[in-house]
Amino acid sequence: MSDTNKQWHLASRPKGMPTEENFRLVEAPIPKPGEGQVLVRHHYMSLDPYMRGRMDDAKSYAAAQKLDEVMGGGTVGEVIESRNPDFPVGQMVVGAGGWQQYAVSDGRDLRKIDTEKAPASAWLGAVGMPGVTAWHGLNRIIEPKKGETIVVSAATGAVGSVVGQLAKRQGCRVIGIAGGPEKCRIVTEEYGFDACVDYKAGRLHEDLKAAAPDGIDGNFENVGGEVFDAVLARMNAFGRVAVCGLISGYSGEPIPLRNVRSILVNRLLVRGFIVSDHQDSWQPALTELADLVSKGELRYRETIAEGIEAAPGAFIGLLRGRNIGKQLVKLV
Repeated sequence: MSDTNKQWHLASRPKGMPTEENFRLVEAPIPKPGEGQVLVRHHYMSLDPYMRGRMDDAKSYAAAQKLDEVMGGGTVGEVIESRNPDFPVGQMVVGAGGWQQYAVSDGRDLRKIDTEKAPASAWLGAVGMPGVTAWHGLNRIIEPKKGETIVVSAATGAVGSVVGQLAKRQGCRVIGIAGGPEKCRIVTEEYGFDACVDYKAGRLHEDLKAAAPDGIDGNFENVGGEVFDAVLARMNAFGRVAVCGLISGYSGEPIPLRNVRSILVNRLLVRGFIVSDHQDSWQPALTELADLVSKGELRYRETIAEGIEAAPGAFIGLLRGRNIGKQLVKLV
């Protein structure tokens, strides 16, 4: 074990798309746990689109990331020192340790995980925050009914891929939207969606109409911009839209909506949500998702960057859509 704790700090606030110069790699001493605390050695760090929003010093649903401090984020790791009887040495946990190799916690932000049910990395993806996000948006907002048509943008992402598979299990026709023929192949062949629209092909409206000739009843929105606008144009009366993310505008790009009138004309329910506001969904979601993964009935992909030094580049790649599935950084 090294005697230093490598950390990534936010060095400056990005203007537009982040660059590697916005981050600073720092070496700090490995912290010592105090009374009631544990020391966790991180095995994986989670990289997520929401982190881009926190890098701006602007009003949002979460506090802005502070400059010259460890970048926040989800982690999974092993308790290697413990002064807390609830978390023995060797226990694997999910927490919010941030972009660093080690973190101290009093246990309040830790959740024990069963790596026999699902691999450690999956507890940051399909059986973690992204999976719970998918479960809540689909079941508590869209509330799909058998035979309905559900559209999911960013369909190969950690959230979108789970949404579509859960909707298929409920008897829905599911259409994904993704960028490029390879991603669309994964959406239909691996995740079992009924169709996938390649938004990069230049025929977004036409291809979406062909895939959903009877309109759209539910939309799980991760992208915004032109993609969301095209979906709004195809929504059926009394459709439901769960707005999870707007990644197309996270770096300051405009998010035009020409078809916003559809919300009124079709009496749509449009609900933005942040999964941390809905603690009542976590236990039922995690129980179902872990069971499905353990049985091989929920498929997922991971894009893994090796070593903490790779984090900024992997994060920028995530924002540019270069990953498939959950983006992680492997530390151990």
